[in-house]
Amino acid sequence: MRIPMTRPTKQLSITLPIEMVDLIASKVRTGEYASESEVIRHGLRMLMAHDRAVENWLQSEVAVTYDTIKADPSKAISPADLRARLAKLRTWTTAHPRQGDPK
Repeated sequence: MRIPMTRPTKQLSITLPIEMVDLIASKVRTGEYASESEVIRHGLRMLMAHDRAVENWLQSEVAVTYDTIKADPSKAISPADLRARLAKLRTWTTAHPRQGDPK
């Protein structure tokens, strides 16, 4: 028989906007979560996963791109070219929305 390991905990008092309190209560009321604490813990786990993903992106793509451009500035594009590319992309994506995207 396996005995679950419990982590040390500490009670915390927080203040939230009414909309967030209502969301937490709704999640518990519908049975999606067993308690308010479970909702908050899940939200914090999601935040930590997001932070890890951003850190991985920064290290694997942003830092590499920075190093590449630092080593060879000719590979960079100007701010005006970037704005033009983004405007073109925005025009295209507006004309070709993905399934489920708001119109």
